[in-house]
Amino acid sequence: MISNQETLNLSPFLAIYDIVVPKDNMLRQINELVDFTFILEELKSKYCLDNGRNAVPPIRMFKYLLLKSIFDLSDVDIVERSKYDMSFKYFLGMAPEDPVIDPSSLTKFRKLRLQDVGLLDMLIYKTVDIALEKDLIKSKTIIVDSTHTKSRYNQKSPKEFLMEKSKSVRKAVYQIDESMKEKFPSKNTSDEVKKEVDYCWEIINVVEKEAHIARIPAVQEKLNVLKEVVEDFTEHLDFSMDQDARVGHKTEDTSFFGYKTHVAMNDERLITAAIVTTGEKSDGKYLQELIEKSRKTGMEIKTVIGDSAYSEKDNIQYAKKNKMELISKLNPMITQGGRAEEDEFEFNKDAGMFVCKAGHMAIRKAGTLKKIKGRNPRQTYYFDIKKCQVCPLRDGCYKEGAKSKTYSVTIKSTEHKDHEVFQNTEGFKEKAKQRYKIEAKNSELKHRHGYDVASSAGLFGIQMQGAMAIFAVNLKRIMSLLKEEK
Repeated sequence: MISNQETLNLSPFLAIYDIVVPKDNMLRQINELVDFTFILEELKSKYCLDNGRNAVPPIRMFKYLLLKSIFDLSDVDIVERSKYDMSFKYFLGMAPEDPVIDPSSLTKFRKLRLQDVGLLDMLIYKTVDIALEKDLIKSKTIIVDSTHTKSRYNQKSPKEFLMEKSKSVRKAVYQIDESMKEKFPSKNTSDEVKKEVDYCWEIINVVEKEAHIARIPAVQEKLNVLKEVVEDFTEHLDFSMDQDARVGHKTEDTSFFGYKTHVAMNDERLITAAIVTTGEKSDGKYLQELIEKSRKTGMEIKTVIGDSAYSEKDNIQYAKKNKMELISKLNPMITQGGRAEEDEFEFNKDAGMFVCKAGHMAIRKAGTLKKIKGRNPRQTYYFDIKKCQVCPLRDGCYKEGAKSKTYSVTIKSTEHKDHEVFQNTEGFKEKAKQRYKIEAKNSELKHRHGYDVASSAGLFGIQMQGAMAIFAVNLKRIMSLLKEEK
């Protein structure tokens, strides 16, 4: 239960924090900036209020997850650091002598308490609300883009992935003591995932028995990662890899296996909206939803900046109807009029190719972009027939025995004359230069907050990870803006 969870735990040692956690410490500043009781209000329905033993305060559990995102550490390592880092204990609302949680409770908190909370939107709304309250947002512009996050399992088979992680542990151990080779079990030669999991547990047990080696940071971090992965597989042995992840394409020749986060950011570089999808989804389809979510935060929007992926006909009409400037260059491949099976095929602007609902990209295109004898020009895209023949989604898409699979679009260039005139103006060109800002923000999410690779399997897991990462970068940006105003 969570009754009386807000009560402060008095301690004779609290004065230590005034000495070891200075006023300019980032975690102290976050505590002063944000009233985290909004978390308690959101999660009250997830706890019993008058029965059972006291639970770890939800605010503290939430803050653990925030620390995990800020410092890009595993569950085990973030809890371990909270034992001795006084800035962590201060941030978590603990007395210096208080014991820390069991790392496994973080997994339970994510799965049992944060399901169906709508955490991503809630945290973005909270940070934008803080910025508006402090009068930090002056602009009426948002910049839109998407960033990809690779699946934790990266299209490897479960056995291959487990082998890779156990190998990294052995390698770290050998750098310290090569004689450990004699203590490790023989490698698993079976293709069964269960036996590979058992082998990994044996590796973990052997290393943990050698405490002088297991405590060395270079070994401990890799060991903790292996333990998290093995526990994940132990719980989900019924699937072979991340079932929600899909193949996305960055260019015609490069792809990734994972997810996309569609992001809107204002001129002050605060993220105002985000939508997490599987990797194959096209960017343009989420523009209107990003705008509406940004509006719900209280932002007024007059200008929207994005790359050519957002210049679809519907988006141009939407912007005009809502009296907004859409700073997005036309791309003839995505600004067509009506086309068949729009929900079945998505256009990838980086590769200039269409992608089917299974995530397979067309291998070539043919046709003409010129208008012939009064007919609208057409472009035909050809897919790899070998993939279509074995595709699990082939029903209703591929006709058995067909020698080819194509998809054709009609290009209606006359639909966009007004926008074409607009994109050639100096005002359009000047505003388009601001797009680089969101690319830097995406890079920050990936390289400083671990958003390059999913920390767990499934769409819910990446939504959770995205929520915490975006909350962290927004809070840091607000603190930077406040410093600039002083």
